[in-house]
Amino acid sequence: MHPVCIITVFQCFLGGGINKINRLFSVAPMLDWSDRHCRYFWRLLTKEALLYTEMITTGALIHGDRKRFLEFSPEEHPVALQLGGSDPADLARCARWAQERGYDEVNLNCGCPSDRVQSGMFGACLMAHPQRVADCTKAMLDVCDIPVTVKHRIGIDDMESYEQLIDFIEPIAQAGCTVFIVHARKAWLQGLSPKENREIPPLNYPWVYRLKLDFPHLTIVINGGIHSLSECNTHLPRVDGVMVGRQAYQDPWMLAQVDNTLFGIDKPPPSRDDVMNALFPYVEAQLSRGVHLNHITRHILGFYQGVPGARKFRRHLSENAHREGAGLDVLREAYALVSQTQAQHRSVSTSQLTGNESNGQ
Repeated sequence: MHPVCIITVFQCFLGGGINKINRLFSVAPMLDWSDRHCRYFWRLLTKEALLYTEMITTGALIHGDRKRFLEFSPEEHPVALQLGGSDPADLARCARWAQERGYDEVNLNCGCPSDRVQSGMFGACLMAHPQRVADCTKAMLDVCDIPVTVKHRIGIDDMESYEQLIDFIEPIAQAGCTVFIVHARKAWLQGLSPKENREIPPLNYPWVYRLKLDFPHLTIVINGGIHSLSECNTHLPRVDGVMVGRQAYQDPWMLAQVDNTLFGIDKPPPSRDDVMNALFPYVEAQLSRGVHLNHITRHILGFYQGVPGARKFRRHLSENAHREGAGLDVLREAYALVSQTQAQHRSVSTSQLTGNESNGQ
């Protein structure tokens, strides 16, 4: 573990309600990506990281298939449910259901800038209504014991000052929320797509650092533009935790190093073979329940990124996992392709080394 993380490991337990959650490192809620199959896969790589569901709207839980939306595997703990909504009573109902289902945290989305989210009066547009957010968090805190947290941007549209960011946070903190996950970019609600809102507005990490200085009693987790564990270690002396999103999805192997590098767990990380062999029984069980293979394998396409055979692995899954009746054999075949390529690569490397030695090089 990085020396500067020692104090932070203890700080990040703050704001945990009755169940203290280590917030040192978390994987962000990502719409259409961080579903239960993806989270199970991530948990094979890291036992310590806090995982988040993709955003689920209050309307979906109240009027839709609540059991399906809230379903997760026990192995996913610690896992947080992210809610989208702006009605305090609806959010309170959903927070209570989350606790009853066994989630470790409820998070309110105040950061998503998409048009679809804005039309429902939730997501980043809620940053213009801090008292509404305060009322929502209080309503949830009043009915459950698990932590209620807020994920937000540093501002929206014409919010140009740090003081306006404080104006958003203060009433929510006064309502009892103690954990704020801050995406260190503004969001433009008009003129930029969700993808552009993740890339074009400049990152402003100093504002997030300043929040921790100005509100030392709050737990501040930083998010946005973080691509490596070394970057995490750069942030951790200044905040309580780091949240990583798309980088962890596109290159999930980085998660295998989290427990050792950030949490100081004195245990070798799993190998890719370990992870795949642990994934097979899960996939088999899910297929028996009627889950389509590609609903699981789409989340692991980047698992062998940078490894010989990665392209063969991705191609085989992309071309076959979506087919009607695709079974575990498709995944085993993809695994065999990458394993064979790696073995060939090692054999060539050994032959070259032997040749160099025999030539006296």
